[in-house]
Amino acid sequence: MAGSAPGAANKGHPVVAVVGPTAAGKSDLAVALASRLGGEIVNADSMQLYRGMDIGTAKPTLAQRGGLRHHVLDVLDVRQTSTVAEFQALATGAVHDCLARAVVPVLVGGSALYVRAVLDGFAFPGTDPAVRAELEAELVAAGAPALHARLAELDPEAAASILPGNGRRVVRALEVVRITGGPFVARLPAPAYAHEPTVALGLDVPREVLDRRIEERVDAMWAAGLVDEVRGLQRLGLSDGPTASRALGYAQVLEVLAGRCTERQARDETVRATRRFARRQLAWFRKDPRIRWLPHDASDRTEQALAQVGLDV
Repeated sequence: MAGSAPGAANKGHPVVAVVGPTAAGKSDLAVALASRLGGEIVNADSMQLYRGMDIGTAKPTLAQRGGLRHHVLDVLDVRQTSTVAEFQALATGAVHDCLARAVVPVLVGGSALYVRAVLDGFAFPGTDPAVRAELEAELVAAGAPALHARLAELDPEAAASILPGNGRRVVRALEVVRITGGPFVARLPAPAYAHEPTVALGLDVPREVLDRRIEERVDAMWAAGLVDEVRGLQRLGLSDGPTASRALGYAQVLEVLAGRCTERQARDETVRATRRFARRQLAWFRKDPRIRWLPHDASDRTEQALAQVGLDV
């Protein structure tokens, strides 16, 4: 299993993960922890992989990175497809690189599947080109919501974790169901960290607080120039990007630029979609009993996190 060799070679150096819903404050805590631990950040946000997608993904600016090295940021063009398996290879390589240099890798992200792919190092089911082609043809003909409804019948848990408009992920889940004869989610192995010690820290935010923070974040993105950012990325092929074009905020602004809705409608839909996404994130993370939850607004949040990691710093 991926990660076993570096873990054995660097016994005592932990892998740390900071997880939780969008707008919980994960990036700030991760930078604070890495600064104290002498570590480096490993990105686990699927959309921060893309160059130029800065405002809408809340990608940390150079100033916000605290002078720390950040891995797996800005590695893809917006026209490229991103898969969790490809991300796993990049992020696992970054984690192993850190451990080989006796540096603490601090993984930060809001996708439970992406985080688990690195921390648990599991192998993904293969692909079948014929099945994939058939499903992609259906996607074009019937649309993502129709395929998502089928997935909800075959594998409700997988459907609950995938946005109805994310045709690429819906197709992949249906492909796995067809190939394996079983649910997509059920193919994931039991939780077992690939490296020990590993410490996963979650930020606990009350729902009403999180809803407010999400709305404030979306407003801040609009004020910072999200529409102009999307307009510029559209010239670089964003509309044709099978993954990047479906990102929250970007998909909605593309509708504005196509004349299909107003900016206000796009802003409101971005808030609603992000809140739904945050609920799915929390539901997935809550299923993992290994995560150690911290109050998002504790004045000594960093100290509490360091105590959980258990290193003398």
